[in-house]
Amino acid sequence: MLTALENGVNGGKWHSLMDKVWSQANLFSASMSVAGNAGAAGVDHVTIAAFSRHLDENLQRLERALRDDTYRPQAVRRVYIPKPGSRQRRPLGIPTVRDRVAQAALRNVLEPIFERDFAEQSYGFRPGRCCKDALRRVEQLLKEGHTHVVDVDLKSYFDTIPHDKLLARIQEKVVDGRVLRLIERFLKGGVLDGLREWTPEQGSPQGAVVSPLLSNIYLDPLDHEMAARGFQMVRYADDLVILCRSQEEAEQALAAVQTWVRTAGLLLHPEKTRLVTHEQGFDFLGYHFERGYKWPRQKSLAKLKTRLRAKTRRTSGHSLEFIVGDVNVTSRGWFEYFKHGHWTTFEPIDSWVRMRLRSILRKRHGRKGRGRGSDHQRWPNAFFTNAGLFCLSAAHASARQSSRR
Repeated sequence: MLTALENGVNGGKWHSLMDKVWSQANLFSASMSVAGNAGAAGVDHVTIAAFSRHLDENLQRLERALRDDTYRPQAVRRVYIPKPGSRQRRPLGIPTVRDRVAQAALRNVLEPIFERDFAEQSYGFRPGRCCKDALRRVEQLLKEGHTHVVDVDLKSYFDTIPHDKLLARIQEKVVDGRVLRLIERFLKGGVLDGLREWTPEQGSPQGAVVSPLLSNIYLDPLDHEMAARGFQMVRYADDLVILCRSQEEAEQALAAVQTWVRTAGLLLHPEKTRLVTHEQGFDFLGYHFERGYKWPRQKSLAKLKTRLRAKTRRTSGHSLEFIVGDVNVTSRGWFEYFKHGHWTTFEPIDSWVRMRLRSILRKRHGRKGRGRGSDHQRWPNAFFTNAGLFCLSAAHASARQSSRR
């Protein structure tokens, strides 16, 4: 495959791929990937640990089913998870472990075929690329004077991808009928939502291993079209912005996106898709950009506080040492992503966390209400520093100093 990728294949299309999907080496690699990502059990209640205890036997059965063309995906278990900083919930599909392994094996085969031709401005779910690469690109474009922004929101993108159009895109490079049927079975697999089971007519379920790749395949023509028109678009999965030098250019870019989206059978969110300037500000990948600065957007802050609230309840029976350690895990992970935000971001969060901890200590001393007033003298900031509490503002100052060196 690697040689063929370098030299090309006849007609630019792949005719024989299924044997690569079911190969034992590929299935084993796929199982390790699934195990590394953890995750819950599907409708069959088989956990990753249970699947792994009989790994060889399970992989041999999966290989036979794929070889004999008797493999059929089981229904995807649908759950609903909270949207960060919102009372709304978004659907998440959980395939069985066996189906996740099969999807990972399929992705291992398809990804290098499509990856080599993906556009430069696409960053989401691609090898060697990450959110920070996309954020750096946005910052670079803003500094270069691209201060008129088309903030694009694809409404329910993963749930609205037309199956026929997606399969047609895949057939531009892959014509192995068994691989195409396997993809179609994943797309049209049943969904178990509570006690109700139904078959989707469009979309690729969020949570499916192969969905990120399929979503990139479907949006790749948009990437290339915008680049060909000279527009500077930055895309991470279905989150995308187009940065322009003038209002007129931004209006042209929006019109081009509207036309493409309509042709592709997708929808733009009428309220969230808008034209803004860098002075008005816009959100992208968890950050808010405005007037040459960036900081965590409100939903990102709300998500952090929601997680920390659960760890700092006044009724917690854990020791302060345990609570501080648990808080540190969340704070350090959050800081690693948002440490490039404006310096004014961090001290208010530190203060809020210490207030939560003082409230716990206050209750343990028989007092009601949250930490305030004399509690600051009873348990000063240094008290929490000595207790090992991770300080966001101190970490940010240290990171800035290191970057200056």
